[in-house]
Amino acid sequence: LEYRYIGPQGNRVVAVVGVPGDPNVCYTGAASGGIWKSIDGGIQWKPIFDDQEVSSIGSLALAPSDPNILWAGTGETFLRNNISIGNGIYKSTDAGKTWSHMGLEKTGRIGRIVIDPRDPNVVLAAALGHSHGPQPERGVYRTTNGGESWEHVLFVDENTGAAEIAMDPNNPDILFAAMWQALVTTWATMSGGPGSGLYRSIDGGVSWEHLRGHGLPETNVGKIAVAIAPSNSTRVYALIEPGDGVPQEGIEIGNGGLWRSDDGGEEWELVNYEHALNERSHYYARLAVAPDN
Repeated sequence: LEYRYIGPQGNRVVAVVGVPGDPNVCYTGAASGGIWKSIDGGIQWKPIFDDQEVSSIGSLALAPSDPNILWAGTGETFLRNNISIGNGIYKSTDAGKTWSHMGLEKTGRIGRIVIDPRDPNVVLAAALGHSHGPQPERGVYRTTNGGESWEHVLFVDENTGAAEIAMDPNNPDILFAAMWQALVTTWATMSGGPGSGLYRSIDGGVSWEHLRGHGLPETNVGKIAVAIAPSNSTRVYALIEPGDGVPQEGIEIGNGGLWRSDDGGEEWELVNYEHALNERSHYYARLAVAPDN
C-alpha cells in the first residue's frame, strides 16, 4: 500500500469519517479549517461548514443507522499553545448540506462523538473544555433526544476533561472514557494529575466506574487513548501517558505505554513501553484496532 496526497489543502486534518458501503463518500474535519466532503473518493473536495460561526473541528461522527446524520464537535483537542477553540456541537440530517447548532457552547473542545447504532438520537460527546483554566463544563455529555437536551453524565473536576470515548460496536451499552487533566497557558502545556484516568460504563453512558489498579498505572497519568477491538469486544487497548516514570514493575517507560485487557477492562497488562508509541502525547495520542484482527 502506497500513500499519496489527496487534499484538501491547507490545514491539519484531525477527524475523518466515511460512509460504510460507499468508499467514495468521506468527510474530513480540520483543526481550524472547517469540514470538507468528497463524493468521488478524494479526487475533489468541497467545504461544507464555511457558513458557520466556528472553523475549528475536533470530531466527526456518522450515525451507523442513517449516514445522512452527521455530527461535528468543534474545537481541537490535540493541544498546542496556538490552537483554536470551538463553540459546541453541530448536527446535519442531510449529509452535510445544512447544519444546526445543538448546544454545549461552553465545552471549548469536543474530541470524540459516538452514536448508538440502535438509535441515532442517543449520542455521547467527550468535552475537554477550553483548557485555559478551571471550568465546570468539562467531561462526558449524553443526549437521548438527538441533541435537544444534554445530561452531564461524567464529571471529575473543573481541571479535567474527556479526551476520548470508545463504544463497543457489538454492545453499545459498554463504553470507555479517557479523562485528562490538562492546562494550556501562554508559556506551557501541562498534562496529567490525579484527575486523569480511565472510566467504564455498562449502561450506555448513564453511570461510570473509575478503573483503578488491576495492572493499570498506580501513579498519576496524563492523556489516554482507548479503543475496543471490533472483532472481539473483550480486547481493549489503552495508550497511556504516565505522569510519573515508574508506573509498573519498576520499568522506566517515559511518555509511552500501551496497556491491553483481554477481559473487557477488568485486568490490564503493560504490553509495550516504546517511547515512539507516544512521542508527542498531548498532540498525537490516538489508537485504532483493525476491524478483522
